[in-house]
Amino acid sequence: MARAPRSCPLAPTINQLLTIGRAKDHDAAWRFSRNGLEVMNAAHDAIMTVVVISAPLLIVGTVVGVAVSLFQALTQIQEQTLIQTPKILATFVTFLIALPFMAETSHNQFLRMVAQISLPTN
Repeated sequence: MARAPRSCPLAPTINQLLTIGRAKDHDAAWRFSRNGLEVMNAAHDAIMTVVVISAPLLIVGTVVGVAVSLFQALTQIQEQTLIQTPKILATFVTFLIALPFMAETSHNQFLRMVAQISLPTN
């Protein structure tokens, strides 16, 4: 016979939380609402941050890939592992070197988003 799960007597129900939230945060939700331009600016900022963060890895991977392909074309060596191994190693080394920059950029983006969310639109 299955037992009904016990609930904590101190835990509020979902309806109680919704009622409290509506009564207390009705004005706050209106003050913090954003228009379409602000949302588009935030999305643009987020996309540009992703581009800036991923650029070092993509650039190094592309340059190494082109260099290895040129080497393969000149020497007529057609080994598939020859192109993958240098790209993986170069990308890993670039990742280790660029990691502080990537973390700082991500952190700054997070702080900008938090600042935009916490500012009222009055």
